Amino acid sequence: MTTLYGLRNCDTCRKARAWLDGQGLAHRFHDFRGDGLDPALLQSWADSLGWETLLNRRGTTWRGLSETDRADLDAAKALRLMLVHPALIKRPVLSHGDTLLIGFSPAHYLENL
Repeated sequence: MTTLYGLRNCDTCRKARAWLDGQGLAHRFHDFRGDGLDPALLQSWADSLGWETLLNRRGTTWRGLSETDRADLDAAKALRLMLVHPALIKRPVLSHGDTLLIGFSPAHYLENL
């Protein structure tokens, strides 16, 4: 089963969902805020992709964090922040069998799905 993880109101997630629909690829959408986020799943993504890859440092949520929260980041602290603030996770995350992709690019999706 293909699952697309993200935020319902995220434009990039919407584009990815529309692209998957257009390709006829059945998928389930999992909204971090509405459906929650399993800490073990987030840890498995970090193990696979690296926590630095998962952390979205370009968004308003990152900029809104205190200097204390942004300082001295390590894997454990970053994952705790992502669980509290799911918008800190780069989106979308696509799980398709053994394939795990982050972000959305039609070319990247075509190449890996």
